[in-house]
Amino acid sequence: MNPTELKTPYFLIEEDKLIENLEKAKRLKDLSGVKLVLALKCFSTWGVFDIIKPYLDGTTSSGPFEVKLGHETFGGETHAYSVGYSEDDVREVADICDKMIFNSQSQLTAYRHLVEGKASIGLRLNPGVSYAGQDLANPARKFSRLGVHFDQIDPEIFASLNGVMFHMNCENKDVDAFVGLLDAISEKFGSYLDQLEWVSLGGGVFFTWPGYDIEKLAAALKAFGERHGVQLYLEPGEAIITKTTDLVVTVVDIVENEMKTAIVDSATEAHRLDTLIYNEPASIGEASENGEHTYVIGSCSCLAGDQFCVASFDEPLKVGQRLHILDSAGYTMVKLNWFNGLRMPSVYCQRSNGDIQLLNEFDYQDFKRTLSQWSVS
Repeated sequence: MNPTELKTPYFLIEEDKLIENLEKAKRLKDLSGVKLVLALKCFSTWGVFDIIKPYLDGTTSSGPFEVKLGHETFGGETHAYSVGYSEDDVREVADICDKMIFNSQSQLTAYRHLVEGKASIGLRLNPGVSYAGQDLANPARKFSRLGVHFDQIDPEIFASLNGVMFHMNCENKDVDAFVGLLDAISEKFGSYLDQLEWVSLGGGVFFTWPGYDIEKLAAALKAFGERHGVQLYLEPGEAIITKTTDLVVTVVDIVENEMKTAIVDSATEAHRLDTLIYNEPASIGEASENGEHTYVIGSCSCLAGDQFCVASFDEPLKVGQRLHILDSAGYTMVKLNWFNGLRMPSVYCQRSNGDIQLLNEFDYQDFKRTLSQWSVS
C-alpha cells in the first residue's frame, strides 16, 4: 500500500520513529532502575502496543476504561488513578489493577476497603511546585484539586500506604529543572517517602527530546530512589510517541481575505484539539522557513478561529495537494470527536519493513451511533 493511495485525513504512525524513542526509554531504565508505565491519557492506540510492550513496564490511567484497556491490551503493571472515583468505578477495576492511586484522603478513606488485598494502594500528593508552560496544564496552579497538599496530610495514613504519586511536569525538556523539583520533593516529603515501597513521579518529563541529557536524569532518579528506599516510576506519554506520527490532510480550497487561507479536510476542533485548547500552532512538513508564499492552514469546520497554523512555502499551494501536520500522536487520537459531522481520520502504522497497516477507520454509522442508538416512537 502506497501512502499516496490512502484517503485523507489519516494519521500515519511510523514504527521506526517509535522504536527510536523507545530505545531512549530503555536506556533510561537501564541506567536508573526506574520503571516506565505508558500514560494512556496521552496515547491509547493499542494497535501498536506490540511495538511498545517490550520496552515499558505497563500502563497508567486516568479513568476506568483506560484501566480496562491497559489490562486487556498491554499487560504488565496496570496502574489505576482518577481525580474522582465513584464506588462503581473502584469496584470495576479493583480486581484488574496492580496499583490503585487515590487523589484525596477522603476517597482513600471511603474506598480503600474495596482494594485492600487486591492491589497496592497509593495516594497522589501535590508538591506545590511544578514545571508547566501554561497554567491550564499546571498541576500546582492556584486552588488545584490535584493531590493532597503538604499541610493537609494526615501522617497516620502513611502507615497503611504502599506508595505515592506526584505529577508536576508538562513537557519539561529541562533536566536541571526536573532535578530541582526532585530535590524539593525530597526535602519536603522525605520523611513520608522513607516509609513507602514505591513513588511515581508522573509524566511530562521529555527525556526523548533531541539533546536531552538522559545520563543526568538517570543519575538523579537513581540517587532519589536509593535515598528513600523506593521503586521509582515515571509515566511517559508524549516522550514515547513524540515525532512519530503525521496527520495527513488535503487542501480542498484556497480563499483570500487580505491573506490566503488553504482550507484542508480536517479540523483542530475535531482532530487535533490541543492545537486549539493551548493555542499552539501546528507544524507542516512541506513548509519552508523562508518560503515566499504564506498561507493560513485553515480547518474545514465552521468555527471561525479553527486553524492549524500560518505557514510559508516555496511554491504556491494547490487544491488537491497533501500536507503533513507533524507530531500528531499525543492527545489527538484520544480526543477525536464528531464536531460538524466531519470525516474522522483513519489510523495507519507504517511498519519497519515498509508495510502500511490499517489500525482503524470510521464511517457514517460510527458517527450516527455516537448520537443515538435507539429511536423513540
